Amino acid sequence: QVQLVESGGGLVQAGDSLRLSCTASGRTFRTYGVGWFRQAEGKERTFVARITWTGDVTYYAESVKGRFTISFDNARNTVYLQMYSLKPEDTAVYYCAAKLGGGGRRQVDYDYWGQGTQITVSS
Repeated sequence: QVQLVESGGGLVQAGDSLRLSCTASGRTFRTYGVGWFRQAEGKERTFVARITWTGDVTYYAESVKGRFTISFDNARNTVYLQMYSLKPEDTAVYYCAAKLGGGGRRQVDYDYWGQGTQITVSS
């Protein structure tokens, strides 16, 4: 069992940067694929980014490609989502998710989820 806790959300202005953290407890992240999803108010939860359990392959949604970067910090048992050039349409609750040795672009590809952290981008 692994517990995930997201942090780093907040209220920012368009064009600002923000870094989200997803910290695991209970198990090391070393063998888990990790993904970030987001859910805007009244909309479905959608894929944002993922990193494979090997830590060397990343994937991004087209809407964030070139602006967001996902990375592992094994020493801190944390996955980061660095976000640049934030836009109002990035406003959402952001969730991290983990799957032992796996992961993907779908919610069903993950077994463990955090509670989410809110990001609001004002124009």
